[in-house]
Amino acid sequence: MPNHRRGTLVIIGGHEDREGEKVILREVARHVGDGKLVVATVASEEPDGLFDQYKKAFRDLGVKQVAELPVAQRSQAREDATVKILDGARGVFFTGGDQLKITSQIGDTPTYRRIQEIHREEGGVIAGTSAGASMMCETMLVSGGGDESATVGETVQMAPGLGFVGGVVIDQHFAERGRMGRLLGAVAQNPKSLGLGIDEDTASVVSGHTFSVIGKGSVYVLDGSTVTWSNVAEGEAENNLGVHDVRMHVLAAGDRFDLRGRRPLRRPEKAESGEKKEKVSAS
Repeated sequence: MPNHRRGTLVIIGGHEDREGEKVILREVARHVGDGKLVVATVASEEPDGLFDQYKKAFRDLGVKQVAELPVAQRSQAREDATVKILDGARGVFFTGGDQLKITSQIGDTPTYRRIQEIHREEGGVIAGTSAGASMMCETMLVSGGGDESATVGETVQMAPGLGFVGGVVIDQHFAERGRMGRLLGAVAQNPKSLGLGIDEDTASVVSGHTFSVIGKGSVYVLDGSTVTWSNVAEGEAENNLGVHDVRMHVLAAGDRFDLRGRRPLRRPEKAESGEKKEKVSAS
């Protein structure tokens, strides 16, 4: 039997730093190591210029092999030549753009299955920013209201994602584009799924059943499992969405979260550590 060792996911809220300290891209590069990184620009309207930007950024971070996965139409994702680009890859990075282009062009193709193998069987890193973050879920957010309260009749459009992480719905550019209302709407409709709202230049780094936060912003976790009432199915279309007892966690850089237990993981207390050291010394 194959030795499965699921790799890491780096889920980025968009507009990550590509020229300064590059904290998030540096994390991706760390997981790639001296291996090969493939940049998938399928979501973008201008893939050539975008690839050049990422190639320079990752080369500056020490990634020696940076290749582009050119998929302008679905037929390319079925070609052996495209799959071969992924040979030897230790990571795949999905750029921003339109998440439906990612799922419709490479979903259920040999290229997609090879990317799954890199992550699930070979321990490779899969990273995605903006649209490349949204498509990580089994069910992804495609569109919906932005900077205002959600209404009962508002359509939060969902579609199948690529399923690298289960049990969550991801939204990006979160605080910057005022997307709390639409993520609440998505969670109200799908309370079994956690809602993850990720700010720009911020990432959730998923390993196993936990994730840690890196970058300048926050990650908002909405948990609908505690909801006692909502009007999502019974209210009139023009009414504002009402949801009672939804739980929210706001996580900053350095925080960690248990996806299975649906709880933040406590940070080690510096003061407590110091007290313990003093007690040990005193004895």
